[in-house]
Amino acid sequence: MNTILFESYDLNGQQLKNRIVMAPMTRSRSDNPEHKATELTAKYYQQRATAGLIITEGTFVSPEAVGVINVPAIYSKEQVEGWRLTTKAVHQEGGKIFAQLWHTGAYSHPDLHGGKKPLAPSNVNPQQQVFTTSGFQPSQEPQPMTTEHIKRTVEDFANAAVNAFEAGFDGVEFHGANGYLLQQFFSKNANLRTDQYGGSVENRARILFEILDAIQKVADTGKVAVRLNPSLNGIMGISVDDETIELYNYIVNRLNDYNLAYVHLIEPFTDVSDNPHAIQEVAKHFRKIYNGTIIINRGFNKETAEKVLQDGDADLVSFGVPFIANPDLVERFSTNAALSQPDQATFYTPGEKGYTDYPILNQ
Repeated sequence: MNTILFESYDLNGQQLKNRIVMAPMTRSRSDNPEHKATELTAKYYQQRATAGLIITEGTFVSPEAVGVINVPAIYSKEQVEGWRLTTKAVHQEGGKIFAQLWHTGAYSHPDLHGGKKPLAPSNVNPQQQVFTTSGFQPSQEPQPMTTEHIKRTVEDFANAAVNAFEAGFDGVEFHGANGYLLQQFFSKNANLRTDQYGGSVENRARILFEILDAIQKVADTGKVAVRLNPSLNGIMGISVDDETIELYNYIVNRLNDYNLAYVHLIEPFTDVSDNPHAIQEVAKHFRKIYNGTIIINRGFNKETAEKVLQDGDADLVSFGVPFIANPDLVERFSTNAALSQPDQATFYTPGEKGYTDYPILNQ
């Protein structure tokens, strides 16, 4: 059997040793006053550096971007130094690593912002449980962003990208998925604005392209990527609507102009088979539109990953949860070894338990 999964791949001039990508996953291990990645973070990613590409957990682009406790950020000098430990450790193993740049928007809580309401496109409560210092709390109505807030946020993303390259990352991925700030702008149910950032498809997508244009002035967009979840529906505060397909077609079409490293797409989180406004097969749909590299994500195993690559619907496949308990996931796939099962109770708890203590084959 051909195993395209283990073939090398040219990612805009960067050579990946296989087509297996470690997906971004929040792990909440930065329980320090500086909100920085630590030596423990570096060890975690180093253990998984046999992946063709690692994409880090979302890292906050500013204090205003915060929506979860104990997540490493990338807006201060100390945080850049913290992430440099990780990039150095991954590169020592011959790995490649991109930083995912993150702003949670309404998906946050006043307790994470000194009592102030989090900033979002509109005053729409996403009705989510937010992880705060006093446990999970229900989200509240956010503060609608002014034009000045939006301009500042665009600059925050651009500065975070500069910081990421300063920290030694091979590239950056903008988190435009899973109900966070950028997807809140994209979605009619979360964006009630009547200015140049609301209403039409072009207006709702505007912030993404302003960020990309700002990045173009300071970095090589060949090392920049975007993550999208076009069929997210009924969860994370986002609903598919009658303009969703038009909006994502518009976005992905325009992304062709930027020579990006890749577009990272997610298949539907929930069953959308009865929804005429939802894209049923995301990779297949956007393969016809996007000219560059596509990474696809969502519950793949070795066999289904191999099939999506063989079918030509994607170029790389990202795996989330399997990488938590299997730092040597690539070797386990290549030898058909059994996979270890993760301990969900330790997904977001401090320390090495359930983080860096999973067994590696033959150890």
